[in-house]
Amino acid sequence: MKKSLAIGIITTLLLGNSGILASSHVQAAASVQKAGLTGTIQYGVNLRMGPSTSTRIIKMLETGETVSITAKDNPYFYKVLTSSGQVGYVSKSEKYIKLNSDTTVVKSEDTQQSDAQLERDRKLELLFQTAKKYLGTPYEFGSDRNTTTTFDCSDFARQIYKEALNIILPADSRSQGEWIKSNSKAVYNMNELKPGDLIFFMGYKGSSDAAYQGINKDSERINHVGVYLGNGQMIQTYSVSSGGVRIDTLTGSWAKRFLFGGSVLQ
Repeated sequence: MKKSLAIGIITTLLLGNSGILASSHVQAAASVQKAGLTGTIQYGVNLRMGPSTSTRIIKMLETGETVSITAKDNPYFYKVLTSSGQVGYVSKSEKYIKLNSDTTVVKSEDTQQSDAQLERDRKLELLFQTAKKYLGTPYEFGSDRNTTTTFDCSDFARQIYKEALNIILPADSRSQGEWIKSNSKAVYNMNELKPGDLIFFMGYKGSSDAAYQGINKDSERINHVGVYLGNGQMIQTYSVSSGGVRIDTLTGSWAKRFLFGGSVLQ
């Protein structure tokens, strides 16, 4: 009897708590709809696990799909709830999602800047995807600019910008360096490099610090170019023996040979 009574009390408590939890979810969903925080997908966009392009993709949201917006405090992403009950994050860019008329939005300068950053991130993602698909492609000095079977350093940099973003850079590294100085801003501090920047180097003089002492870098000629990936890494190609297109860290002799870098993306 006592055992039955105890079970009954526990069951009642559990059901009561479940009712409270269920009620809170219903109320939360109702408050979202009541507030009119919805958006319509304008162009196929990835629903992601977190508010970053580096997080895992859950699915692609289709054009015309309506989602409930559950949070919008992140400068670049909305947290959304889909009609099938999936929760994730989508870009705030108006290219991908349009807030419905019952949601008031004032586009601030910060929002405009975030849209520009999202567009830059999108371009970098395309650029790096293109670059990495060529990992291991053989090196050839003076490679044919009309094929992708082999690359030298400047041909590789030129090809990935052309293929990914339809930006046509000059054909050799020295001309690319001049292009940066004329069309962008040269960066002489490695710590100020940004992902996607072209990085220019002088010729190899040795691995020791002494080999580079007393050198006036302003008078050194560009001997090599790579593309900065961020986090101290670059993608490049520089010799047959090194295996062609590869990812390296910007340390050692590469750091000693560094002349300047600069952004192709304006």
